[in-house]
This record gives sequence, C-alpha cells and structure tokens, in this order.
Amino acid sequence: MNPTTKSETTLTFEDVRRARERIASFVHRTPIVTSRAFNERAGREVYFKCENLQRAGAFKIRGATNKILALSEEERGRGVVAFSSGNHAQAVALAARDANARAVIAMPGDAPKIKVAATRGYGAEVRFYDRQRDDREAFARNIAESEGLTLVPPYDDYFVMAGQGTCALELLEDVPDLDCVVTPCGGGGLFAGVSTVAKATNESLRCFAVEAIGADDTLQSLRRGERICIPPPATIADGMRNQAPGALTFPVLQRNAEDVLLVSDDEIVETMRFILFRMKILVEPTGATAAAAVAFNKLPSNVRRIGVVLSGGNVDPSTLAAVVSP
Repeated sequence: MNPTTKSETTLTFEDVRRARERIASFVHRTPIVTSRAFNERAGREVYFKCENLQRAGAFKIRGATNKILALSEEERGRGVVAFSSGNHAQAVALAARDANARAVIAMPGDAPKIKVAATRGYGAEVRFYDRQRDDREAFARNIAESEGLTLVPPYDDYFVMAGQGTCALELLEDVPDLDCVVTPCGGGGLFAGVSTVAKATNESLRCFAVEAIGADDTLQSLRRGERICIPPPATIADGMRNQAPGALTFPVLQRNAEDVLLVSDDEIVETMRFILFRMKILVEPTGATAAAAVAFNKLPSNVRRIGVVLSGGNVDPSTLAAVVSP
C-alpha cells in the first residue's frame, strides 16, 4: 500500500503514535508552562502546551512533517505544494527543506511581507494568487496537477491531523491527570488530532474546541449536523478565517467535541496581553483563543485541571503593536 494512503476511514490513535515515531527528530518537544497569576484569574489549574515555541513558530510543523515524510521517495523527489498565507506556509516550506524536497507555496498577493519572506527563507518558491478572484485550493491543485507535485493540505488530511495530535501525546505524558483539553479550532486538524489522543488515553477526558465570534463555522456545523459554509469571517484570529470545517476533520469533531466555545476579539487581545506581560510569552491571536476561553470562564464550572494548547506565536508586527499599545 502506498504510505500516503490509509485503510481506515477516520483518524486513529495508532496514526498519531506512528506520526510521533516518524517526526521525532524534526520537531521540538515543547514545554508545559504554568502561571500562578493565570490560575488565580481563571480559578483553575491550567497547563499550557507551548506550541508557540515550536519550530517555525507553531504546531503546523508537526502535521506538515508527518505528511511529507510519509510520501514515497518518488513523490518527495517531485516535490510538494501547499496553499496558505500563514503558519502552514512556513511549516511546509521548512518540512520540505528538512526532507530535501521542492516546495511551492500558493499565497495571496496581499500576504504580509514578513510571512512571504519567512516562507522564502525556508527555501520555498512562492506563487501568488488573487484573494478576491481565485480559489486558493484550486490554484494550488492546478499547480500540483501540472507539475506533478503532491498537495499538503492545511488540515483536511489524516497524516496532517495525526502529526498535529503528537502534541497531545506529549501533554498527557507530562500532565496525565487532566479534566479536559482545550484547543483553537480553525479547519479542525489540531482539535482532531488532540482529541483523538485524549479519548484514546482516557474516554472521560473532556475535549473543547474554541472559535472566534463570527468565525463559528464549526459550531454552526455541529448544531446543524452537517458541514456548512459561512461568509468570510472578520476576526483578529487569522488562523480561523476558513469558512467551513474540513470534510475529514468534521466527523472527528462530531465524535469528540463536548462543545465549541466562542471568544470575542477583545477577549483574545486581552488574553494575549496578559500572557505577554504576566507570563512573558508571545502568542498570536489564534494561538491565544483557547487560553481566552479559560480566562473568560467559558468552560463548565466543574472542570478544574485544564490542558490548553497555545498553538502559535507568529504575530504580525502591526497586530503586536496594537496589543502592546492599545
């Protein structure tokens, strides 16, 4: 069987275990951090999994590395393509460099220059598309088909999801007696991986996803019982601007999510500020959403020991300036 295919039709704990073996030498085992000040504010014990300190600044390197290393030598020899204006772009570029594979990244023409520079700095070729006119996935797929490249999706892929889930293996080894885990939820790849590990480790471990208000495609889809598409979201959490959950991630979300919690942009910014000034940790807006849900009491009151994924730390300079000097 081609290593890029799976016989199962869902994500399994064994997929995540194999992913950890595959990517171990290419990713950091990120630290767990606690804060007395945050605990006092939240009235709970909170354990932060600091994926903002991961290579390329976010959890995305885990999934990108697992996907690329699972390719055959012939596939890696042809190269990979991805579409992203943020963390996934940088992750695929770095993972491809680690694997000595060519990488083409489709980015919008108005992508922040700092993100374009970082992606190119990892050795990838950047191809620009028009955000208003072009479908970014179709743009990337056209490149893949015309040049024989393998697409590395940002979330809707079992190898990508399995790679993201490896952060939960580390978290639950370091803090095995949690009541719940809380993660940001954009396309759902991180939550799918983390919740699969959590439920396999302890079926009673409660799993909560977090979205920004106005970017609640997952919550609306879960309430409807089917994937829906919302208008383009306007939120500071740029990692949550997708319009629908993934076709592969959504069934995992349906199975494992106790609830989807919503936080406002103001709550996200206040949480970023608290974490920066009181904990001395820089997180990006999307990366702070799960922490914001805890800080602003979105969780059930009987949840006391909480694992929170700080998913990334790549903050646009203008956003950081607004956070630091409101």
